[in-house]
Amino acid sequence: MARTRSARSEERRADILRAALEVIAERGYRGSSLGAVAERVGLTQQGLLHYFPTKEALLLAVLEERDQWDTGGRRATPGGWRLELLASLVEYNAMRPGIVGTFSALLGESVTEEHPARPFFTRRYAQVRQEMAGVLRAEFGDLLPGGLTPERAAPLLAAVMDGLQFQWLLDPDAVDMADAFRDFMTLLYGPEGPGGPEGPGGSDGSDGSDGS
Repeated sequence: MARTRSARSEERRADILRAALEVIAERGYRGSSLGAVAERVGLTQQGLLHYFPTKEALLLAVLEERDQWDTGGRRATPGGWRLELLASLVEYNAMRPGIVGTFSALLGESVTEEHPARPFFTRRYAQVRQEMAGVLRAEFGDLLPGGLTPERAAPLLAAVMDGLQFQWLLDPDAVDMADAFRDFMTLLYGPEGPGGPEGPGGSDGSDGSDGS
């Protein structure tokens, strides 16, 4: 019986998070309310507070849940990401504009000093930069073809991914996120691609630079 109650509680919690995503997507965080989320899942506001005691707690749970969907557990696994997996993530995000739009809107709102999501995004970007540096080091070693270290290039990789999302959300007919990200990968690797003589692991044993 206890296990059944626990399962029901987890199911209800998941319903609340989905509803919160929908409400935030429609109204933004500032325009959302616990009452609106509760109504969407058939709860009273007091009933919702049993699961999430404050609006801020619900927001942070939404953000953490969205991050879990993206990482699939790779964030806890050293070396879990590769550039090809990042390209697959970009393709996957193109199939869920509602979630991407909500996350992007919250990211934009969070730059204000008092926004409750600001600490989350600050921590997240510090972690993302570290992960992206690891991705780039695994692909290129200690120097990228352009001469940057993985740590210097990591913010640029994160900026490309999130910047493409904003452009795609504004004009999806003009910007294909997946194609644009693969074009960016071509810039990183050069025209030969990751398996060619100019890319990492190329048959000539070079480090990816042209020696000039």
